[in-house]
Amino acid sequence: MKKTGGRLRALALGLASTAAVVAATIPSPASAAPILNVTYDASGTAQIASTDSEIALGPSTLSTQLDYATGDFTGSMPLPGTTTRFEVIGFIPVTADVAFVEAAPVTGTLSAGQVGSRVDGVASYHIRLSNIKIVGFPTITGSHCRTINPVTIPISSPPEGGFDLFVGGTVNGEFSIGNFQNCGLNTWLINLLIPGSGNQVEIDIANARLS
Repeated sequence: MKKTGGRLRALALGLASTAAVVAATIPSPASAAPILNVTYDASGTAQIASTDSEIALGPSTLSTQLDYATGDFTGSMPLPGTTTRFEVIGFIPVTADVAFVEAAPVTGTLSAGQVGSRVDGVASYHIRLSNIKIVGFPTITGSHCRTINPVTIPISSPPEGGFDLFVGGTVNGEFSIGNFQNCGLNTWLINLLIPGSGNQVEIDIANARLS
């Protein structure tokens, strides 16, 4: 009986040791890097080079999910509709309603720079136009006039950084606008006037909130 009891105790100790080794090799859920949900207020402007006009962006809400270990984030920044005004050949006034329709999540990375943290990201939207008026007269455009391909807008902090995860900061970038489709008889005119490169965007991100 003593031998049997000793063998049972040895077996129990061996199983306990094995379990301890296995437990040590399995990552604990508590040790996983946290995902932070951070929401910001966002507003800014876009300067359209081809028409020498300005489009208001926002006010909006930027909602992000940040992997605290890698600095990678995804998010969403829906933009409200607005109106743009410009002049053709210097004196013919044109107005149009503009909508930015999200084509993909906002993605990017929050990283540490030499002075402070910085953000590098990409937003993607279809630009939709409606209610186009030339010299105050409405034109037939329809409700499906938009860019053929999504407009990719890179956004980054200034080179010196200056973005604070728990505060916010300013980001800017340069983007191109491609051709439009489904704009009725105005398609040729829109594609003559609006598409092009050298467009500038600046967005102020502020009032961070953890959720």
